Amino acid sequence: MATTEVAQEYKLIKFEITKEVAHITLNHPDKNVLTVALMAEVADAIESLNGRGGVKGILLDSSQKAFSYGISLEDSRPDRVFQTLDAFNRVFQALGEVSKPLIIVVNGPAIGAGSELVAFGDMVIATPNARFAQPEVTLGIFPPFAAVMLPQLIGPKKTYELILTGRALSAEEAQHLGFVNRVVPEAELGKTVDEILDRIGQFSGPVLEMTKKVISSSLGLPLAEAMKKSHDIYLNQLMALEDVQEGLRAVLERRKPVWKNK
Repeated sequence: MATTEVAQEYKLIKFEITKEVAHITLNHPDKNVLTVALMAEVADAIESLNGRGGVKGILLDSSQKAFSYGISLEDSRPDRVFQTLDAFNRVFQALGEVSKPLIIVVNGPAIGAGSELVAFGDMVIATPNARFAQPEVTLGIFPPFAAVMLPQLIGPKKTYELILTGRALSAEEAQHLGFVNRVVPEAELGKTVDEILDRIGQFSGPVLEMTKKVISSSLGLPLAEAMKKSHDIYLNQLMALEDVQEGLRAVLERRKPVWKNK
């Protein structure tokens, strides 16, 4: 039976580590409004995973019917918005630094910054209950993260349409655009997520981290520069891992590798 480690007690999220997965659950009734305090807790939980090679992935989901309705009105005020952007950026930076695969589960509305948070996911699993929207233009503002990230994820034309009109996407539309990986019935959600996490858990943690680092750091770079970066990580970081040697030995000895996550 898998042991569960309650990594730390928080007020607005739940955070535990089961087997090789760090599980973060947004838990701010009833719409998971992204306050500065909640985002600080998410960033703190992610930052605590640095150096933990045995933790191979991060699962982010919601305990509420909504995934998140975005930034609170109070934290959107001109005198508060700097702190709000700083808190959201801290989450983004924490995810980049820890470089562990991030699987996000969406079983309800993800609106505004809630949808931007979903965009950080490496894999997004949704149900037909999910919908995604950037309605900031209706409030006289624009979504600072989505304006930069969405063109890379769904292309510039669709980005213009969604941000300039504030129109919501269904889960099926989001999958068609590549924003969502899979749309599954709610009854099959747990099984689908478990299968993905079990698959990821079979591999070396540091190898997964380096693989994600190469993919994410190469986005938007000229091909020659991206290849140079990939080769540098491969030769100078990947080849130094004990798990690389274990993987080669396992092939020669016709057995499953036993990863040290080093």
